[in-house]
Amino acid sequence: MTPASRRSLGSTTLAGARRRPDRSPVEFRQSDPDHLDIGLVNNMPDAALKATERQFRTLLRTAADGLVVRLTIYSLPEVPRTDFGRHHVDTFYSSLDDLWSSRLDGLIVTGTEPRAPDLTDEPYWGSLTRVLEWAEQNTFSTVCSCLAAHAAILHIDGIGRQSLGDKRFGVFECARVADHQLTAGAQRLRMPHSRWNEIPEEALEASGYRVLTRSEAGVDTFVKERRSLFVFFQGHPEYEAHSLLLEYRRDIGRFLRGERETYPTMPEGYFDQGTVAVLTTLRERALSDRREELLADFPTALAAGKVTNTWRTGATRLYRNWLAYIRAQKARQPKAS
Repeated sequence: MTPASRRSLGSTTLAGARRRPDRSPVEFRQSDPDHLDIGLVNNMPDAALKATERQFRTLLRTAADGLVVRLTIYSLPEVPRTDFGRHHVDTFYSSLDDLWSSRLDGLIVTGTEPRAPDLTDEPYWGSLTRVLEWAEQNTFSTVCSCLAAHAAILHIDGIGRQSLGDKRFGVFECARVADHQLTAGAQRLRMPHSRWNEIPEEALEASGYRVLTRSEAGVDTFVKERRSLFVFFQGHPEYEAHSLLLEYRRDIGRFLRGERETYPTMPEGYFDQGTVAVLTTLRERALSDRREELLADFPTALAAGKVTNTWRTGATRLYRNWLAYIRAQKARQPKAS
């Protein structure tokens, strides 16, 4: 496959629902503020690669609201992958080398499961920090999601994350605690969280970060004004309805296979009472008779039929506001002669 054809596969044009009818959905003009060029650096593990692509495409398409968004997908080459993951990235993603000579309107960087106690020891640390430095000079705004948020503030300001002891897992009600364009129109919103670490709010405020939303799970969304507006999510607004369900099942499987010592905590604010009762029974059986075969009794169909995406409205608003911010910044730029 040639580099040109690979770049083509790595880009998708997402037309907003209110796009003006005189514009083709595949049309793109770099200087037009109604056409935004967004990059996604997808570093999620192989099992979540396609789901993450789908989640962000769907969310950006829903949030576009009259804009035409071209999404180009990259991945850090040092993220550990299986043969499947390497083949998928090599076939369908743009090369990270292409990013250095590009200019995007916005960038989204995802995290991945950490393998080293110190993030600076991860094999992809050098590429990740280079992406962050590139983004400051070449985007209007950059979103860092979950682990990428922790890595970014460690690189930018030396703020280290703190272990929670147990997984912060579930859907939490978040309150807006500061006025900002990104949270315009949202007083409260729900947000999925799935993390073992957190950033203390006082450390963020001491280094000039602005907290926008928080919940009993801690800081949710925060920003820092740099040359590019950096937006940080400790949660996952892009998640689909079943994302936490599949993650919980995965973690139970790891416990049953002896890959983790403790039985995973059930996600908060997510399952209905009937599903909680069934899953509690499964937990009791697994603790008394730990074997992988029990995973077959996980009530996937029952739970999948009952969970709903209660955070999609808030997630769409956040990303719609983000795209509107980028559009406004782009509109202020002098047109190229």
